[in-house]
Amino acid sequence: MDINLITIGKIKENYLISGIEEYAKRIKPFCNLKIIELKEYNFDDSVKNLKEEAKSIMANIKKDDFVITLEIEGNNLSSTDFASFIQNHYLYSPRVLTFIIGSSEGMAEEVKARSDYKLSFSKMTFPHQLMRMVFLEQLYRAMTIINNQKYHK
Repeated sequence: MDINLITIGKIKENYLISGIEEYAKRIKPFCNLKIIELKEYNFDDSVKNLKEEAKSIMANIKKDDFVITLEIEGNNLSSTDFASFIQNHYLYSPRVLTFIIGSSEGMAEEVKARSDYKLSFSKMTFPHQLMRMVFLEQLYRAMTIINNQKYHK
């Protein structure tokens, strides 16, 4: 099972770095997780930022990837539904799952248009750096559900 996570920007807070590293370590026995951290642009023009970020994102998506964008407008899934979504994908398709978390500016329409599935964790807006850790926690939870393992060890 191969899963990519494309994100924009470096993590700056130590507590987030620690949490992200911990969940990535916990996920490792279950799947091949690749975190692709791309440059966050800081031009005065947010449209230009999104355009440049979109180029970077699109360059890291393979033609056959099943792309899931994390968007407020996306579908809400419970943790068990998210686990079922991942499990069903791999039962019926060999395609790599590629999740995308946009920058603080959001996500370009070009990237949203490439998405095969739009996923929302909440109607609330989260900082993109925090969202990386929240996503990895939910991915780990999904892996424990899929593999009938206890979440808390």
